[in-house]
Amino acid sequence: MIIKTVLLIAFFSVFISIGLYCRRHSTDVNGFVLGGRSVGPWLTAFAYGTSYFSAVIFVGYAGQFGWNFGVASTWIGLGNAFIGSLLAWVILGRRTRIMTQHLGSRTMPEFFGQRYGSARLKVLASFITFVFLIPYTASLYNGLSRLFRMAFNVDYSICVIVMALLTAIYVIAGGYMATAINDFIQGLIMLAGIVAVILAVLAQNGGFMSSLVKMSEVSSPVMKGAYVSFFGPQPLYLLIVVLLTSLGTWGLPQMVSKFYAIDNERSIKTGTIVSTFFAIIVAGGCYFLGGFGHLFTTEQEVQANGMDSIIPTMLSGLPDILIGVVLILVLSASMSTLSSLVLTSGSTLTLDFIDPLRGNRMSEAQKMTVMRIFIAVFIVISAAIAIVQARSRITFIAQLMGVSWGALSGSFLAPFLYGLYWKKTTRASVLTAFGFGTVMMLLQLCTSLGLFTPAGPVLRWIFRNSLYSGVFSMVVSLLIVPVVSLLTQRTAPAGVDDMFRCYDRSVVVHAKTVLGDRDK
Repeated sequence: MIIKTVLLIAFFSVFISIGLYCRRHSTDVNGFVLGGRSVGPWLTAFAYGTSYFSAVIFVGYAGQFGWNFGVASTWIGLGNAFIGSLLAWVILGRRTRIMTQHLGSRTMPEFFGQRYGSARLKVLASFITFVFLIPYTASLYNGLSRLFRMAFNVDYSICVIVMALLTAIYVIAGGYMATAINDFIQGLIMLAGIVAVILAVLAQNGGFMSSLVKMSEVSSPVMKGAYVSFFGPQPLYLLIVVLLTSLGTWGLPQMVSKFYAIDNERSIKTGTIVSTFFAIIVAGGCYFLGGFGHLFTTEQEVQANGMDSIIPTMLSGLPDILIGVVLILVLSASMSTLSSLVLTSGSTLTLDFIDPLRGNRMSEAQKMTVMRIFIAVFIVISAAIAIVQARSRITFIAQLMGVSWGALSGSFLAPFLYGLYWKKTTRASVLTAFGFGTVMMLLQLCTSLGLFTPAGPVLRWIFRNSLYSGVFSMVVSLLIVPVVSLLTQRTAPAGVDDMFRCYDRSVVVHAKTVLGDRDK
């Protein structure tokens, strides 16, 4: 108990100190929201990775999908690394940084408003962001409850309140720079922690090869040895999970905003490599660990205690020092994602909703004050939802958490991607994508609650769960935007050619970076 307590006190002390230290970077809106667009490659890469992976993945998804797919669940982590990190940096990173700086955008809704010349799109995007980030944020707390009960026998509500309070202090004080520096430290903890935990857990069954042999003996209703097969017992479902958790990040405001703050070209290259490596270790490690869940619990225990009990059960036999490491690991994952979400939501609501309602007349000082207030409000609401959901098991809240990711990605991914690459994208197509993504996931919520019954096998397949409907929303939106754009060119924004000239601006580079013409 002493070891675990000391680790937690040291953990919290460091982050609060960093938040207070970074107040000097948060004197204006640009510094508070984007760190002055001068964040280095390592901080940006770790901020991206730690915002990506939270307790939801380590405790919830790793246990659930590891149980369903066995060792093949590792593909989810690799998909997160190569699609959600590597391709995201390559396809979105540079263009996002250039275009958002040219337009002066500080949030994703602000980008939509300026890129498509529509204040209504900005307000609508900020409303969607705020509504669907709240339940997503609340879900971050859930992964901590079982671990803290196992280690400290501490009430879940106390854990949520302490975590919310400490996150609020360093985010409100230090803004983006504080979260970036803390994310770097938390990322190092996550890298070291996941490796140590995997080795310790597998050692309980004689190591990797012995664990793999035992997994091959676990019976499956599909086929013999399904849980050690290359694609697992449900390949199609595995693909759906990979797409939503990997491609879906391209449309999440809290993820894309990391590209806004990139410092220079070197940051792009270094950040791409570092974030991919981080994702391979952390995400790949989490899902790989979860793939051995069948060795630590039974079907009956999972049905009685839920999927979230799998990972805590696997960890319960570890030494105290490693349990302390796990607690710090999960806290790091949760607080880093939480800080990113609340900063995104507070800045979006202030800059893209409140300020336009007041005729864009708010001063820098007023914006800073309002942002800090909304960050506090956002944390309080999400913490309250998490506590209420844990105590009463309200189905509506649990289902709403499941559709958040799909609604945000289904609404924003296609308009953002085409907005960076295609001049002919129109306001009408963006509005259609917003409506389609939101309505699809609300229908999914109604289906899960028994309020809507899909007719026909195709609709029943689409609304099988939020993963299927979320992927369907993203893929269809990628088709909707170009089709609707070609049919509604009258709603194309003016001045697009000038916007895209930012990509053609000449810059001087060294010959070691780009080959010039052959010497005459």
